[in-house]
Amino acid sequence: MTISSQRNDRENRFNEFKNTRFWMETKGFFNAFVVAMIIRTFLFQPFSIPSGSMYPTLMVGDFLFVNKYCYGYCNHTFPFAPNLMENRIWSTEPKQGDVVVFNNPKDEGKDYIKRLVGKPGDRVQIKGGILHLNGMPVKLEKIADYHMVDEEGRFLIMPQYMETLPNGVRHPILKGKPMGEGRLDNTEEFVVPEGHYFMMGDNRDNSSDSRVQSMVGYIPEKNVIGRAEILFFSTSAKWYEPWSWPFALRFKRLLNFIR
Repeated sequence: MTISSQRNDRENRFNEFKNTRFWMETKGFFNAFVVAMIIRTFLFQPFSIPSGSMYPTLMVGDFLFVNKYCYGYCNHTFPFAPNLMENRIWSTEPKQGDVVVFNNPKDEGKDYIKRLVGKPGDRVQIKGGILHLNGMPVKLEKIADYHMVDEEGRFLIMPQYMETLPNGVRHPILKGKPMGEGRLDNTEEFVVPEGHYFMMGDNRDNSSDSRVQSMVGYIPEKNVIGRAEILFFSTSAKWYEPWSWPFALRFKRLLNFIR
């Protein structure tokens, strides 16, 4: 067999392989993977809620999509946070009241989700359990109590309030203890530095957030990952209890926008 015929034979075998089902499925999987990574990196990233710090807005077992392009891009936008840029690019400032996913500057590698209450230059203080912004208390209305099951399986009835921020954003908060008696119900006045934000959990007595300067503190703009947009799945089941999965879906929470 000549060299030319050997080459033709190899090409024919390769062409036959390319037409096989295995090759077509492998190529389809690879293309889907590339598209998924592009979407995850630049557009939307799935995020799960591991703790109760954002009750009643977000519950343990909620799965949501985070909008990554709304605030622009930074190192923490990308997988493994590569050191590609000094500051954000195509940056748009988050709005007061946005539910934001960010990388904790005091514990690199851990992503948190909280509500943005203070922007650069704002004065933030908690007095008697009530949020004060720039010297003025925000509007707080008592609403119906909230019934919940905590991470330890205990049924709780929590006092619930509707908080209205200065820009008109309204959202519910929980208070596990009477007003003024929580460990973070009376704080110093925080002045949010330039290029930083002040974040708080909606479950006010069960949230480590910007009020705890040693654990979270002010959030640099470059640590912001994106805005929580929509709940696409929610379950009360534990991953190690598969027999409960079909009965644990929270159908009323599916495909809800996050406010």
